Amino acid sequence: MAGIERVPGEAWEDAMGFSRAVAAGERVVVSGGIPFTGGVLQGEGDPYIQAKAAFGNALDGIGELGAGIGSVIRTRMYIAHARDVDEAGRAHKELFDAVRPVGTLVVVSGFIDSRILVEVELEAYRGES
Repeated sequence: MAGIERVPGEAWEDAMGFSRAVAAGERVVVSGGIPFTGGVLQGEGDPYIQAKAAFGNALDGIGELGAGIGSVIRTRMYIAHARDVDEAGRAHKELFDAVRPVGTLVVVSGFIDSRILVEVELEAYRGES
């Protein structure tokens, strides 16, 4: 499709037929990012570390499409337990306090791997400020 750029996924994305990140014009979106690096879960049992790792993966995805943290306009955090709001929120604030994207935080019933506590999504804008 003309004008669409895609960052290929890894195991789960490939198995289900979706991309890790897609840019359509100036808009860049990242699919649900989980806290795995090289197939290894980061921060098992720690929602703060998992949030930082998941956002790091998502930021890598927009980076492959020419966007950076300063171009993030929306974040979404999905957490498995309401008790983890503060720790996931602390990770978000450390990363995005200067950027101040709009954000959503939702408690969900679970993830594809029961060790996952946090999943994130990003949207960014690559145009001029």
